[in-house]
Amino acid sequence: MNNWFNPDRPLLAFITKMTYSAYLNILWLVCSLPIVTVGASTTALFYVTLKMAEDRDDGLTRMFFRAFRQNFKPATKLWLILLGVGVFLGVDGYILLHLWSQNVFWTLIAALLIAAAIVYAIVLLYAFPLLARFENTTFGILKASLLVGLRYLVCTLVMAGIYFLMGWIVVYLFTPAFLLGFGCCAMLCSFLLVNVVHACGGDPDGQPPEEETQHE
Repeated sequence: MNNWFNPDRPLLAFITKMTYSAYLNILWLVCSLPIVTVGASTTALFYVTLKMAEDRDDGLTRMFFRAFRQNFKPATKLWLILLGVGVFLGVDGYILLHLWSQNVFWTLIAALLIAAAIVYAIVLLYAFPLLARFENTTFGILKASLLVGLRYLVCTLVMAGIYFLMGWIVVYLFTPAFLLGFGCCAMLCSFLLVNVVHACGGDPDGQPPEEETQHE
């Protein structure tokens, strides 16, 4: 029976990490409240969950706020760009839905919008995890997110499925799950992303960038 409580057991280690991710979700929610800080908060969350996936975490709160502070400028810039694009696509989709007409022109417009939405979703899945582990310009992160998402398409689909499932649970089954949801999603995705990050040569020491970085 004691073997079940052995910290070296993979199952117990996984459950422990998922429990910690719930705590990280609270930090993420609190630090995301001003809205404009969502990017920095998400980057910090993935920095910590990626370290946890590597079994290299040491002081969750300290790591989170250090990554939050040191990635604040590039993450905020990236978030504002993604937020603006998301609003633009959402408004276009709303207009298209209400002006829809059965002809070739509107079908083509709808196809282009759907393609743009898919590209946007792929970039959104990878942008902040990559920012947490790579130093690059904002455009470089956006470009790398799309290329990595397309290259590791199975990982992309599984990650999308994780977020979709959690969203479905929050909306249809148990709304309070949002208090735990994004942190758990980030942890699960990090188990997939850690191999992608290593394959791309990302930050083997798992350290956030220094105060003065090369982000633009």
